[in-house]
Amino acid sequence: MSRDDERDVVRSGYDALSYHYRADDADDGQYAPWLAELRRRLPAAATILDLGCGCGVPVARFLANAGHHVTGVDISDVQIERARRLVPTGTFLRADATRLERPPMSIDAVVCLYALIHMPLADQPPLIDRIATWLRPGGWLLATVGHEAWTGRDDNWLGGAATMWWSHADAATYRAWLRHAGLTITSEDFVSEGSSGHTLFWAQR
Repeated sequence: MSRDDERDVVRSGYDALSYHYRADDADDGQYAPWLAELRRRLPAAATILDLGCGCGVPVARFLANAGHHVTGVDISDVQIERARRLVPTGTFLRADATRLERPPMSIDAVVCLYALIHMPLADQPPLIDRIATWLRPGGWLLATVGHEAWTGRDDNWLGGAATMWWSHADAATYRAWLRHAGLTITSEDFVSEGSSGHTLFWAQR
């Protein structure tokens, strides 16, 4: 598949299964401790970019309710429509995160949970480099990435009729990409999921 084909699979998959993936009233779940820790690290009324924001729940909802200025970006029209309804104080853009541009040193934190792994692998290091330039000195990146390298698809994702696609490197590669971007990794944790899992990074400019 071409990179555009890969993007189309991800977009149409989330359009089809948005509500199946997460309900309007979903709780913070496994994100709760990560979001609480991020809130402790942020200044008041921080500017936050949520890449792969989904329906706005729980990340944008939590941060907006804490008084922060949140901009969410997602490739799915359905997810963005829901986010605008569920988090009315946030700003939401239907866009491809790998083509996003923001002013240098304009953001206090970038959150990218379970989203980078849906982007074409070749586009991920340049995006990480750009994220580093968007962050203010002392700003944070909170991201979940691949733990082991894998690229593939699931033609019956979540038991539904839609296809989903992923592509990710291993944790050591992401570690190298973050450092190359000039970010300091302050912690790295394995987040189990079934028989495998993901790696959670906290990195600071």
